[in-house]
Amino acid sequence: MSRRRRERAPVLVSAHRCGAGTDRSRENSRAALDDAVAMGVEYVEFDVQRLGCGSLVLLHDDEVEIEGRRVPLGRLTLAELRRVHPDVLGYEEVLRALAGRAMAHVDLKFTSPPAAYEVASTTHEVAAARLAVELLGVDAVVVTTLEDDSVRAVRDWADAEGLDLLVGLSLGRSVRGLPVVRQVRTRWSELRPHLRLTGSRANLVVAKHTLARLGVAAYARRRGLPLLVWTVDTERSLRYWMRPGRAWLVTSNEPALALRVRDLGRAGPEVPRMSA
Repeated sequence: MSRRRRERAPVLVSAHRCGAGTDRSRENSRAALDDAVAMGVEYVEFDVQRLGCGSLVLLHDDEVEIEGRRVPLGRLTLAELRRVHPDVLGYEEVLRALAGRAMAHVDLKFTSPPAAYEVASTTHEVAAARLAVELLGVDAVVVTTLEDDSVRAVRDWADAEGLDLLVGLSLGRSVRGLPVVRQVRTRWSELRPHLRLTGSRANLVVAKHTLARLGVAAYARRRGLPLLVWTVDTERSLRYWMRPGRAWLVTSNEPALALRVRDLGRAGPEVPRMSA
């Protein structure tokens, strides 16, 4: 059955930052990944950054502290990064670790030089998506990013290759520190996302749970697009979003709780289901 599950199918669970929970030291780590897979999540979510040498690694922030200074990852080689982060995971290493065990929710945190977007296949984002598809298969990969151009590049490449790859534009980026006018414009573009979603050609709607409740979920339903909601951590919020039909996939820092909430829902009165 396609990943674009029928409306009343159980909501799938994605372990945020490999399922590290509140322990920052376990974010995007192999130990967290193995624990998430063992508990039975369908997807493992992880952040992918690109170094100056071209290596792809699992890190959320685009800078690291070296000798008291914040240094952009784009200025570092893998060897230099591992001097301060010896346990940092390589992207390919993680994909191979997931093969046959769980699906990959790849959250891209980097972009390409502006000129690269003229030919989608030359972008760094497509290189990352291509490797994931090669190692795991298109049905075991979801790609998300905050950047419209990145979504469009991966979608254009996937279409050219005849791949039914889910690629989502994430709505809900932090606006902290931005000028007030830009904050308002950003939030408005997320609450009324039609232009951005159609312009980027996203075939997956990805929204912070607060924005999803404020109309983005309704938009996805009207358009017949799968909905990925992030990051849902409290039991009350999980009870809402894990109800069949509310979302296709939920990303959580508390994947074990999400799975328990889903199991409790399954134990209740049976919900009539549509045929596949």
